[in-house]
Amino acid sequence: MSLSAARPWTATVLTIFPEMFPGPLAHSLAGRAQEAGLWALETVDIRTFAGDKHRTVDDAPFGGGPGMVMRPDVLDAAIESVTRDAKPAGALLYLSPRGNLIDQARVKALAAEPAVTIVCGRFEGVDERVLEARGIEEASVGDFVLSGGEPAAICLIDACVRLLPGVMGREESREEESFERGLLEYPHYTRPQHWRGRDVPEVLLSGHHERIRAWRLSQAERITRERRPDLWVRYNAAGHVNRG
Repeated sequence: MSLSAARPWTATVLTIFPEMFPGPLAHSLAGRAQEAGLWALETVDIRTFAGDKHRTVDDAPFGGGPGMVMRPDVLDAAIESVTRDAKPAGALLYLSPRGNLIDQARVKALAAEPAVTIVCGRFEGVDERVLEARGIEEASVGDFVLSGGEPAAICLIDACVRLLPGVMGREESREEESFERGLLEYPHYTRPQHWRGRDVPEVLLSGHHERIRAWRLSQAERITRERRPDLWVRYNAAGHVNRG
């Protein structure tokens, strides 16, 4: 077996704050999966590629303006240290609010890659030339701004790890989650059956699996229609709407 075939799915994170990792990824599902060898996490400290004694990674923007910008030479050297290796690098992403919004389909595609390399920006961002030279994919986890790419990287890695083979105990649990069928997930209930004047819907107590399935689908459709009209339009256009 070759080295690449034996290597688990690997997330490599380029950051000036490697101490932020693994963070939450060391716990729960992702943490257990990492301990079991189902995936691996590597961090690269961008500052180690700076050429001065102060390990400077940023400079003032040409044209003026607030904040600082990550230098292309320093960041490119850090990226080169990862991509020149014989191991498969997989997708190369820069997490940025101006990137394409990551959805569940993109997460699935990333989880199917042998690895993913994530560049975490700071300050006002990174020099545009390194993005162009490396053909880096810009991606966003949402229409909001964080102080850096590290929290977004943790979010993205967690989303990918849970889709890796052997990580989740029951495959059907994943298939019914939000976005898997283009819908948000239906409501869940557990004991006690009666709580603060609110009861569990009778259909869930019926033991009639087909009625339960139909109820859950109708609830998923209702919630998606009310909360995410953008998803509902796509779902409806694909002809999936429950007509029953």
